[in-house]
Amino acid sequence: MQRVTILGSTGSIGVSTLDVLSRHRDRFELYALSASSRWEPLAEQCLEHQPRYAVMVDQVSAQKLRERLAEAGSKVEVLSGSEALLEVAGGTEVDVVMAAIVGAAGLLPTFAAVEAGKRVLLANKEVLVMAGGLFMQTARRAGAGILPIDSEHNAIFQCLPLAAPLAAGLDLTALGVRKIILTASGGPFRNHSSESLADVTPAEACAHPNWSMGPKISVDSASMMNKGLEFIEACWLFNARPDELEVLIHPQSVIHSLVEYVDGSVLAQLGNPDMRTPIAHALGLPERLQSGVERLDLVASARLDFEAPDLSRFPCLALAMQAAQQGQTAPAALNAANEEAVAAFLAQQLSFTDIPRVISKVLERVDFTEPRDLAVVQHADAEARREAQRLIARLGCRT
Repeated sequence: MQRVTILGSTGSIGVSTLDVLSRHRDRFELYALSASSRWEPLAEQCLEHQPRYAVMVDQVSAQKLRERLAEAGSKVEVLSGSEALLEVAGGTEVDVVMAAIVGAAGLLPTFAAVEAGKRVLLANKEVLVMAGGLFMQTARRAGAGILPIDSEHNAIFQCLPLAAPLAAGLDLTALGVRKIILTASGGPFRNHSSESLADVTPAEACAHPNWSMGPKISVDSASMMNKGLEFIEACWLFNARPDELEVLIHPQSVIHSLVEYVDGSVLAQLGNPDMRTPIAHALGLPERLQSGVERLDLVASARLDFEAPDLSRFPCLALAMQAAQQGQTAPAALNAANEEAVAAFLAQQLSFTDIPRVISKVLERVDFTEPRDLAVVQHADAEARREAQRLIARLGCRT
């Protein structure tokens, strides 16, 4: 039996992980679930799945959860605060940690899991965007196993001749790899003109044609920043230079990514757009587990289309690629500025096309340094957020 902690269990990845785990109760024991402040869905999860611990970052929400579980006679122990989150991520009784907290908030608990040498199922791409070098070095030093959960990176992993979790220092040349190709659906605005994007509403941006995701990731997908963050993430996961990566628009979301080899072979991983596939793959490696995902019907799919991304229409992708080339703390600043801008857009304080404007200005105005430790990364994150907030306040006055 492997004991599993899910960081961010009330989000879409957390829900999918619980679904897969429920199909394999003979192999996995649920150790802890966590959420920030959404105590009601966490209460439902606790009552259904009965973890040993439930952690809420927000103290008031934790008390409400505690009272609700007590009323139901549940024996789940409720913990609260950031320290408790670190404990259930790096505790000695934990074997596997699903790192599914969205954004920079997942940085410290995910690092805690890695430092403790856990098998980490990485769904929080921002950890690698902010501190990729530190993260992979820590994983190698601590003996942690890293398994990518983003569908694109999991697909790449499956197309490489690897039978064990990732560690720092992967040699693509030795593996015969010429290029890693990340696919992108293009989101809901793939065929929109640049001019029409100024009038996009949060509801429209969150209406992804293929995937079911939370609001922040849905907006990132609509702006193609999500693919930009995945581009940076892939550099660190697979020890790849930016020029060894390519992004390809594939509207059907059937091919999740590809690896091109020097002999002319191109390997692709295909499947229905359902996050339970990469989750089951990572949980079961080296075995294959039932995930509950429907079989891919290639006849019904009928066609697979591809096109190059339009970087002028989706400048967020271009900004992320530039940050990957820049290195140092540029990706951390990019991520922080994007999180602030997306939050302002969802609150209807910014237009959709203001998101890349804010990010671009922040990258022009902040200094980049070598991320020697997490303190440097956190400082860069805070500085970029302050600058983004100043810009948002200025731009928001005219919306």
